[in-house]
Amino acid sequence: MTFAFTATVLGSPRIGPRRELKKAVESYWAGKLDADALESVGKDLRRQTWAELVDAGFDSVPVGTFSYYDQMLDTAVMLGALPARVAGIDNELDRYFAAARGNSEVTPLEMTKWFDTNYHYLVPEITPATTFTLNPAKVLGEVAEAKALGVPARPVVIGPVTFLLLAKFEGGAPLDRLDEIVPLYADLLSRLADAGIEWVQIDEPALVADRTDAELAATRSVYDRLSALDHRPAILVASYFGDLGPALPALVETGVEGIAVDLVAGSLGSVVEVPGIERKHLVAGVVDGRNIWRSGLDGSLDALETLRERAGSVAVSTSCSLLHVPYSLDGEDAIDGALRSWLAFGSEKIREVATLATGLSSGRDAIARELSETRAAAATRAADPRLHDDAIRDRLAALTEADRNRRPAAERRVVQAAELPLPQLPTTTIGSYPQTTAIRVARAALRKGEIDQAEYQRRMQGEIADVIALQEKLDLDVLVHGEPERNDMVQYFAEQLDGFFATANGWVQSYGSRCVRPPILFGDVRRPKPMTVEWFTYAQSLTDKPVKGMLTGPVTILAWSFVRDDQPLAESADQVALAIRDETVDLEASGATVIQVDEPALRELLPLRAADQRAYLDWAVGAFLLSTSGVADTTAIHTHLCYSEFGEVIGAIAGLDADVTSIEAARSHMEVLDDLNAVGFDLGVGPGVYDIHSPRVPSVDEIAGSLRAALKAVPAERLWVNPDCGLKTRGPVEVEASLRNLVEAARVVRAEI
Repeated sequence: MTFAFTATVLGSPRIGPRRELKKAVESYWAGKLDADALESVGKDLRRQTWAELVDAGFDSVPVGTFSYYDQMLDTAVMLGALPARVAGIDNELDRYFAAARGNSEVTPLEMTKWFDTNYHYLVPEITPATTFTLNPAKVLGEVAEAKALGVPARPVVIGPVTFLLLAKFEGGAPLDRLDEIVPLYADLLSRLADAGIEWVQIDEPALVADRTDAELAATRSVYDRLSALDHRPAILVASYFGDLGPALPALVETGVEGIAVDLVAGSLGSVVEVPGIERKHLVAGVVDGRNIWRSGLDGSLDALETLRERAGSVAVSTSCSLLHVPYSLDGEDAIDGALRSWLAFGSEKIREVATLATGLSSGRDAIARELSETRAAAATRAADPRLHDDAIRDRLAALTEADRNRRPAAERRVVQAAELPLPQLPTTTIGSYPQTTAIRVARAALRKGEIDQAEYQRRMQGEIADVIALQEKLDLDVLVHGEPERNDMVQYFAEQLDGFFATANGWVQSYGSRCVRPPILFGDVRRPKPMTVEWFTYAQSLTDKPVKGMLTGPVTILAWSFVRDDQPLAESADQVALAIRDETVDLEASGATVIQVDEPALRELLPLRAADQRAYLDWAVGAFLLSTSGVADTTAIHTHLCYSEFGEVIGAIAGLDADVTSIEAARSHMEVLDDLNAVGFDLGVGPGVYDIHSPRVPSVDEIAGSLRAALKAVPAERLWVNPDCGLKTRGPVEVEASLRNLVEAARVVRAEI
């Protein structure tokens, strides 16, 4: 009989508690670290992760969730599905990183959001020429490592259905290729059985989105075939980020032994009433793997006990991988005692899983102290006055539709052109410029008390002056101040808004080596004073060209924060929107004629089920309009969106009513412009003409080609020229070279039209 484990998590973070992997990978890219040294860092991080889970008493430990860049890229490697353009790179690791981020000769894979999270995955490219072959070295190697350490390993791989549904296809429907890759999964299962593995976790999160009858039938067929194998481990099909819906009975009908269900984003009722669930091992995701609030242990135990009455057996788990939360509260010394008592980061969630497993097996008396502490924390949170600001709530209650509307865009365009004459195909950048070593040194010195605020400001003004001078030298048309003072486009604002707390070390992976520290939105939001006006005013004083005021929009601030779970997200969005609205008004009063309010995360929060999407888009667009409708018609509102599949929200993008929308289009080859035209989009648009997440310097001809392609979809009078995202992560030399080519390409194409 298959051993039914009792406590686990669905996956673990891999960047390291102090971003050790980020630093090692970037050192490898810079030629300062060799492959053996990089692998040593990875091995140490894997060992630390597994040891924490074993020490917590977990009897099944996920293995294989470690990655040097991305799990979808790892799956493409495992299935022999890297793009042909990297095949000529002999070194395996360099080939992997070329697919991830490109090099001077090779363009990378596209990148987009992992469901409705802020994690970005690399999109596999599947063409008729793709020949799938199994390369199981990574998963088998990590299994061998774990078993040598005595770890009760449960290998984790992305499933065939999710892999194909999330890939980009040339020719045919995605699941047409299932017959080619299912045998590879069968081969992998056989090899894992040979290695002594009892359970394998196959992740199929795509099943929590709307799926057609044909897709559900294909899923059932896949797991009928895999579960019918004679020589294999027990199969756990893992889902997360929502209810499985009709996919759950489809899976229950197969011979898989286990199913992992998300009972935080999903519902208990959708699970317990499914016929046949009594034959399955249910891995119950009752501890939130995506947010940082302490679990309500009483309610979680209630759900577990109900599930135990219906399922064949039950294991306690997180709702999803802990990839999405920081490692630990240890070292967060600035958090006040009340707030700290409400929180649980990764290590604390691991302890919650262990506590719940004990409570489920031994009764509530065995965890009486933990239950008491949790109840006390919930009581203090409910009573904390920071969670209810009457002035803010009264202001929101007094809003009318007029507060979310401007005059028609065509009328605004006329007065803006008179206020700010610009050439055809005006050039600009998205906002940030490289965060140089000098900037990082100054920020660290301020944090350590080695310099005071006045000296820090002086240094940042020097950086701004350099960026303005560079843009004038390059002859860009609309400038930015470069954002040297901003550690992050969300954290910077959160640190200045009441109701938010910014952590010291709460790092999570966004993509590859890019890490962010999402702030914690715990209370009602208020802007005590202007946040960007002083920096804008200084930058504008240095040039006669227009400088954009740069803000982050309310939806993105929420999407890239850990948000309150005690009120609807729409209410939090309007609170943030009021703060941004006040900032736009102050920027305009200070002389800003162009204000950019970025919403790169608009698509990210879109619910996975179509039935829930309209309500989200209504409040998301409403929050943006609230934040941008306080300025005069002469002030141009720009926005920016990037790295998402925009087709599903294209109507909402038009609904934002921004005078200019800059949008990622380089990796997707301008595909988004056809989507915009399909909804009658008639505002300004700046499709990204080169990919800033790659170190490549695009040529003049390449950028000019992109502009010519854009002009087939957008008339010249509405087309802007810009990179596809901010330049924060790039180096100064490549940025200058790329922007010089961008400006020259704009000149070339202007002459043609």
